[in-house]
Amino acid sequence: MVKDSYLVGLIGAGIGPSLSPELHEREADRQGLRYLYRLIDIDALGVGPEAVGDLMRAARDLGFDGLNITHPCKQLVIEHLDALAPQAEALGAVNTVVFDGGRAVGHNTDVTGFAASFARGLPDAPLERVVQLGAGGAGAAVAHAMLTLGAGHVTVVDALPDRSADLAASLNRHFGAGRAAAAGPERLAALLGDADGIVHATPTGMAAHPGLPLPGELLHPGLWVAEVVYRPLETELLRAARGVGCAVLDGGGMAVFQAADAFRLFTGREPDASRMLADIAELAGVTGAAGATGVRS
Repeated sequence: MVKDSYLVGLIGAGIGPSLSPELHEREADRQGLRYLYRLIDIDALGVGPEAVGDLMRAARDLGFDGLNITHPCKQLVIEHLDALAPQAEALGAVNTVVFDGGRAVGHNTDVTGFAASFARGLPDAPLERVVQLGAGGAGAAVAHAMLTLGAGHVTVVDALPDRSADLAASLNRHFGAGRAAAAGPERLAALLGDADGIVHATPTGMAAHPGLPLPGELLHPGLWVAEVVYRPLETELLRAARGVGCAVLDGGGMAVFQAADAFRLFTGREPDASRMLADIAELAGVTGAAGATGVRS
C-alpha cells in the first residue's frame, strides 16, 4: 500500500533559517500528502556534531521516514549507518538518510543537485581550470559534480591541508590522475589569476556565518562564481562578484534539485522541480533569483 503520510527532518547546526521544510511541505501539499518536516538543530539542543548518531537513532525510534543531514554532520553520520548508496560511498559524505525496514541507508543528493543547477544556470561556462573553496561534505559533492560535468582540473582550497589533500586524492582515484590538486589559501591569488571560475563550498556567507570566504580584491571579470550557500540567496560573495562583472550562480538551484531528489527517496513520488524553483525564489524574497531563473550577472 502506498503511503500518504510522512515524517522527515533535518539534522545540522544553525539551521533555523533553512527553507527545506517549506520546500518539501509545499510540494507534498500539491501531491496530496500529509508531510511534516522538522528541524533538529544541534546548536539549539546544545550538543556537538558527534551527537548525530544518537539523534538519528532517536528519530528512527520516533517513526521518522528519513532525514536530511547538513553541516557539520555529513561525514560524521556515516559510521552510524547500516548501508551507503554508491554515490555516498564514493564521496564519503551523506546528506540524506532513508529508514528502510529498520535499516538506515545513506545517500547523497548534493552531487546531482549541484550538477543540475550548474548545467541550468551556467550552461556555457568554461571549465578548464576551476578553483573550489572548501573540502568538507558539500565540497566533496560539488567537486565530484564539477568533474562529472567535464571540468578539466579542479584545485581544492581549504584551511585544513589534510582535508583538501584527501579530497584531491579521492578525486584523482575516481576521475583519473591529474584531474585535481590541493592548495592552501595562501595560493588563492595565483590560482585565481588563471582560473575560469570559482565554486564556493564553505559555510561562510550563511545567515549564521556572514562574511566573504576570500579577499574581495581577488575577484575579476574573467571569473564565474558558483555559490553553494542558499540562505541568504544573495551572499556577500555573490554581491562582490557581480559588482566586478562576474557571471554568478546562487545556491538556490542546488538547494531545490537536491531537495527534489531527497523527496523522491523519501516518498517514491516524482517531485516537480520547476514548481520548487519558483517556491525558493518566493520564500527567499528575491525576484529573479538565479536558482529560479538562471544566472545573474
